[in-house]
Order: sequence, then C-alpha cells, then structure tokens
Amino acid sequence: MKKTLQEIASLVGGRVAGDGEILISGLDNIAGAGESDLTFAVDPHIEEAKESRAAAVMLPEGEAAAKDFPKAAIYVEDPRAAFAKLLEIFTPKLDFPVGVSDKAHIGQDVKIGEGVIVMPFAVVDDHAVLGDRVVIYPHTYVGQYAEISDDTVIYSSATVREYCRVGKRCVIHASAVIGSDGFGFTTKDGIHTKVPQVGNVVLEDDVEIGSHVGVDRAAMGSTVIGKGTKIDNLVHIGHNCKIGANCLIVAQTGISGSTEVGHNVTFGGQTGTVGHIKIGANSVYAARSGIISDMPEGQFCAGFPVQSHTEWLRMQAAMKKLPELLKKVKKLEKELANK
Repeated sequence: MKKTLQEIASLVGGRVAGDGEILISGLDNIAGAGESDLTFAVDPHIEEAKESRAAAVMLPEGEAAAKDFPKAAIYVEDPRAAFAKLLEIFTPKLDFPVGVSDKAHIGQDVKIGEGVIVMPFAVVDDHAVLGDRVVIYPHTYVGQYAEISDDTVIYSSATVREYCRVGKRCVIHASAVIGSDGFGFTTKDGIHTKVPQVGNVVLEDDVEIGSHVGVDRAAMGSTVIGKGTKIDNLVHIGHNCKIGANCLIVAQTGISGSTEVGHNVTFGGQTGTVGHIKIGANSVYAARSGIISDMPEGQFCAGFPVQSHTEWLRMQAAMKKLPELLKKVKKLEKELANK
C-alpha cells in the first residue's frame, strides 16, 4: 500500500509540516524505518528520529522541537494511538473462508451464528454457542455449554471449558485456558482431597487474554474478568476472582483465589497477591509487588510486602548506603572498645 503523507494525515486527523506529497509505503520503528517509511516519536526519542532514515515522522502536536525538525512530519495529539490506527490500515488482513471446516468436530446441538469461521481440527463440543463472526483457529477446544459471543477470536490450542462464557470482541491467544479447575483441596491425615470446582469463568466484552494464561473456574459461582481488561502472557487468575473493568495485568502476575480487584488497576510483571483480599480501583502496582492485605483506591505501590512507591524508593536508596554504614559502626565499636 502506498499513500501520500497528506492522505495519511487525513486518516488520523493530523497536520502536515513539509512535503505532503511524499509517498509512504510502510510503517516501522525509528531504528528499522527505511527511506519510504513513516515512523513516530515522542520524548525522549525525538532527537533519535531526526537521525533516522525514515521519510517522515509522526510527532506530538505542540512539540518544541517542531521548529527545527529536519524531516517532513505529521503532528497529532497522541502519536502512539494514531500510529496504532495506521498499523491496522497498512497491515493486510488475514483471509479465511467463512464456514466450518469439514476437518473440525462440531458436537450435537451446537448453535452457530452468521459469518463464523471454524478452522480444521478445532473441536466445538455439544450444546456450545458461537455468536456471529466468531473465529476459531485450529486445535482449539470449546467445551460443552460454553458460549462465545459475537466477533470474538480464539487462537490455536486455546481452551474454553464447559459452561464458560466469553463476551463480545474478546481475543484469546494461543494455549490460554479459560475455565481450568480452581486449586481447591481439603487435607486430612496428610491426604489431599479435591473439592469439586463446579462454577465457571465469565469474560466480559472486549477482554484480551494472552498466551499461556490460566483463568480458573470458580468453585461455585463465577470467576469474572471485567469489560476491557487486558491480560498479558503467562498470567494466572485463581478461582472466584473478580477482576474489574479496564485493568492491565502484565506477564507472570499471579492473582490468588477470591481476590476482588477494582477497575483501572495495573499490575506490573511478576506481581503476586494473597487470596481473599480487596484491591481498590485506579491503582498501580510496580513489577514484583507483593500484595498481602486489602488495599484502598488510588495507590501507587511497589515492593514486598507492598508499600508506597515513594517509600520503597527511599528504602532502596538507603539500602545502598548500608555497607558503608556498617563499616562506620564497626570502626566506632573498635574505638569504644579501645577506650
């Protein structure tokens, strides 16, 4: 695909500075952009973009560097969001034939909506429901009585187990498991006995689940992932958790069972929680945070056990001084001992 810089600016509501007739044939990052590519830059990468090979650069509106920027540019309010829109336009869409492959297995009493794609070797078990325009990739399993709503995509080797419900426009990436048994056991005389996990998982609309994520079904009731929440690869959500809307959960995070999380909470990579706690909305937890008790809303925390991010930074700074402080203490002890 080729478009002039002015045509591209019109697509994203941007303003062109320089030659608007430059032909753009591709998009790339600053380091990889070639002489016919468009890239984008925000602070602190604008100086780097000046030296790139890109034909033009998308920049934030009002940027001070605009006065002496040496390349043609498109100015927009949010370069990242505008560039993401362009990536969809410039990337060729994958083309699959609509319909159910004769190499897929469709169980009894399965309801299939309009425009559905079920690829070879997928299994849609008895009584499952597929809404309109659902796409099921090869080697996927949709369990009995599971419901997949309109415009959802489930990639290869993912599993949505029995009775689970997936909302509209969800994305479930390869090898994720929605509805695996919760980790529930009773122990007597050293023997662990499984507690039946008879609940389900509910993914609300616009949820995205990364590869190799496990979302456990509830022991009773539902494990719920709220509308618009995005979960990175290699995350575990325990049984009976309630995750609020528009949360971001980064790779290798573990949320223990029966934890309730408010809306707009971000968990950095490798964050962990104990179970049966409530975590307030509109909060951020830095990577490797350890959350061991209820947390109020509006927090920015780090560390284990978790604490204010500012306090954690002070503690880290203080710890660097400990070796020198120990030397001083030993020196003082010697001096006192010799008196």
